[in-house]
Amino acid sequence: MAKWECLVCGYVYDPDEGDPDNGIEPGTAFEDLPDDWVCPECGAGKDMFEQMD
Repeated sequence: MAKWECLVCGYVYDPDEGDPDNGIEPGTAFEDLPDDWVCPECGAGKDMFEQMD
């Protein structure tokens, strides 16, 4: 699964790790994150993330 980078702060969402501190289980694809999920570092919305190569 692809990693996604926050364009605001540089945080990288790795689907293999998820975001357990915010209830996102490992193995959760970026596309499957809830619409109201925000960057755990800066609070930016999903629309501020870009898929990494």
